[in-house]
Amino acid sequence: MFSMGEVRAGEQHAPMQSLVNWALLGLVIERPSYAYELAQRFERTYEGVLSLSSISHVYTALGTLRERALVEEVPGTRSGRQPKPHYRVTEEGVEEYRSWLVGQIDEERRRQRLSVVQLAALGRHPEQALEVIARYEQACLEEARDTQIAVGQDSTGDGTAALIARLVGEGDRLAVGAKLAWVQYARHEFQALASARARR
Repeated sequence: MFSMGEVRAGEQHAPMQSLVNWALLGLVIERPSYAYELAQRFERTYEGVLSLSSISHVYTALGTLRERALVEEVPGTRSGRQPKPHYRVTEEGVEEYRSWLVGQIDEERRRQRLSVVQLAALGRHPEQALEVIARYEQACLEEARDTQIAVGQDSTGDGTAALIARLVGEGDRLAVGAKLAWVQYARHEFQALASARARR
């Protein structure tokens, strides 16, 4: 008989979709933690990007991660007056996390391509496409401003928070630059299309 939470050898799971679960797995990879500490670290690390519905969300996620053999309880951490079971990542957990990160990069590229294809649907109405492009450009400029502000905050030092700030800041800076270059190209293309239609 298998107890709740145990997985039969070779049992297959559907792909894990929860971004919160993946984020918590990343935090456990960074260092073993107990549930309440994970919730606090989650809030600091993912503020403004992901949110927890409650502390119970962490317990549910840890249960899922354990069932999938991605984390395991650290032996001996349930003892004492206030037992706080700590969780550490398994080798399978690290491998799954790495594969998921690569998949996220592929998914981001697919979403970007999808947005371009959907914009092209306005080919018969280039003035509307140009309006969408103008709004997208404005959003990019706001993102660039926010990036400059954020890069100056928490980006010095050698801790994980500083590393995250530097990586996010540089990633955002490069991404915004590429988006603005694309905006110029797309605007030129749709303006040419609008001029061609006006001459007909």
